[in-house]
Amino acid sequence: MAEHPHVVVHAPALDGSRRVTVDDDNLGVASHLDDVVELLRLADLDRIEVEDEEIVEWQGGGPEDWPGLSEHHEE
Repeated sequence: MAEHPHVVVHAPALDGSRRVTVDDDNLGVASHLDDVVELLRLADLDRIEVEDEEIVEWQGGGPEDWPGLSEHHEE
């Protein structure tokens, strides 16, 4: 079984954005699930399934949790 890097989508900040890290590297800040996918793509980790909680550690909520920002995507 291949070893995956430790990907963490951190708990939402006050504005709803979430920091994304891989091992000890900060990839950036995501405002939506698509941003997480893009940050991983830019880090050549686009083969990772972001909704797979065995590979990606989602802190403070899962892939659908973007408090404070989700209202803007629904309008």
